[in-house]
Amino acid sequence: MSFFYRTPYQSEVTRFIDSLKAKDPKLEGKQRQGRELLWDKVVDRSAQGEYREAGVAQKPYVYQTDSSKA
Repeated sequence: MSFFYRTPYQSEVTRFIDSLKAKDPKLEGKQRQGRELLWDKVVDRSAQGEYREAGVAQKPYVYQTDSSKA
């Protein structure tokens, strides 16, 4: 063993996550399922374009009253 050899540094958080994964081997699969529910969605590009086209432009200052109607 070399004098300069050191074990790689692991933070407390890394050790904690490793211990969680050791206690529950299915944890990573559960995390992936949760991610699929919230983030991994199929995006309909044509519908998204239609939503963008149907939007109404916002006024620069939304709380300003429209004085031309008075």
